[in-house]
Amino acid sequence: MDWSALLTFTLAFALAAASPGPGIAALVARALGSGLRPALPMIAGFVTGDIIYLASAAIGLAMIAAKFAAVFALIRYAGAAYLLYLAYRMWTATPQVADVKAETAASVGRMYLAGLSVTLGNPKVMVFYLALLPTIINLENISAAGFAELSAIVLVALSAVLTAYAALAARARLLFADATARRRLNRASGAIMAGAAVVIAVK
Repeated sequence: MDWSALLTFTLAFALAAASPGPGIAALVARALGSGLRPALPMIAGFVTGDIIYLASAAIGLAMIAAKFAAVFALIRYAGAAYLLYLAYRMWTATPQVADVKAETAASVGRMYLAGLSVTLGNPKVMVFYLALLPTIINLENISAAGFAELSAIVLVALSAVLTAYAALAARARLLFADATARRRLNRASGAIMAGAAVVIAVK
């Protein structure tokens, strides 16, 4: 695929990915509440959802957003409900260092599905791909290699942007060492997560 087209797509996608939204807010809240490592499965879910939408746009399923609007709504509400549950857990968490470092492998699948549902429940992601790709690439003649290149860009750029957000949030979390500060941080993280859930549910 033409390098200028790939560069244009990369820049546009990176800027869109870095724009704060409810998904970023949910991820930051997660990293603030539990650190970087527990947020990584959520990032993987975001990336998977974006690649699914990229594939849908690339193979010409432009009508998917309208045809499966009810499915999108169901996924969005399920994702919002789970984020509200996480917000409640953060708000009520006992502010102990051991608890903050908990959230081990048992929650990896749930966090992955949370990230995936947030992305799949957001038709604006599909609209982004449908609006951007046709201006750069002839989707009727896209090759497997071309799709692989676009997928690699999405994987690398989105992972980098989201990991940067999560890492900064996790680093800020280290400033809250005592129990009182940790409780305030947990509640602030819970409030951000709840706000993100509401935005996802009503948008």
